[in-house]
Formats: sequence, structure tokens, C-alpha cells
Amino acid sequence: MAPTPVTEPTVQSAIEHALMPSIATELADSLKGQVRCVVVTPERAVFDGVGEFVVLPMFDGELGVLPGRSPLIGRLGAGELRIRMAGGAVTRFYVEPGFAQVRGNVVTVLTAKAVKAADVTAATAEQAAATAEALPSGNAVERANKDRARERAQGMKKVAARNAAAAV
Repeated sequence: MAPTPVTEPTVQSAIEHALMPSIATELADSLKGQVRCVVVTPERAVFDGVGEFVVLPMFDGELGVLPGRSPLIGRLGAGELRIRMAGGAVTRFYVEPGFAQVRGNVVTVLTAKAVKAADVTAATAEQAAATAEALPSGNAVERANKDRARERAQGMKKVAARNAAAAV
């Protein structure tokens, strides 16, 4: 059997671990090979857990985050947030537009609303679409509000469709 290579510690890692240990370095060490995901709304922290992989619904498509991902801040779109946990189980949420930050194997999602994906049904998605279409669009502000409501309804429809497909 070939010996496992041992990486030489850098001066920076030696200082962080030996001379100045902190909660941050301990957390980073505990997340080796995993990603922590924190979902926060104005009311509360909806989810705080560790998984192997996170998929974010960005405004221009989905973004997958694996451990070791370069830091970024991006605009979140309405849609499904998926966290693949150890063992292959997937935790799913419907999130509304907001912001996402990836830094040091921690994904932080700031959104106005986050609910378990299983709670989103075709009926609630249709109700959201009908409400969006009923909004006035007389001026620029009203048109922008209507567009945002349509985006939220479209995200709910995608989550509801995935729920229906998973049920079959």
C-alpha cells in the first residue's frame, strides 16, 4: 500500500492553529470536506446545517457550491435551494430573491422568505401567479413590483413541479 502523502504546514496555518487558535479556525477544521449552509430571513434563522453540496437559485441560473469554493457574493433568485447531506439525503427550501455569500466553506443565504419545499403546492403557486397578475402596472414602480411578484410565482411553480415529480 502506498504511503499517504503528508502536506507540510504553512507558516500561516501553524500560527492560526498553534499560536492563535480561535473558534473560526476550529470551525474551519471541522468543515473539511463539508459545506455549512445558513438560511436567514428577517424573522429568524430558518436553517443552519452542514452538507456535502449546496445548490443556490441565483437570479441567472443555479450555482453549485462544493467545499473549497472561492469566495463570492451574488444575487439570489426565487427558486429551490438544495443541500445534499451526508448519506445522500437532500434538504430542500423555496427561497425568495435575496443575496448569497460563499466564504470559507460557509454559504450564507439572506432572503425575505424561506419555507420547506414540501410546503409549496401547485395551488399556492397558482394563487401567487394570480395575485401577481392582479397587481396594477400603471407606472414604473408598479411594473417593477409586478415583475418581482411574477418571478416569485415562477419560482414557486418550479418547486411545486419538482414536488409533483418526486411524488410520482
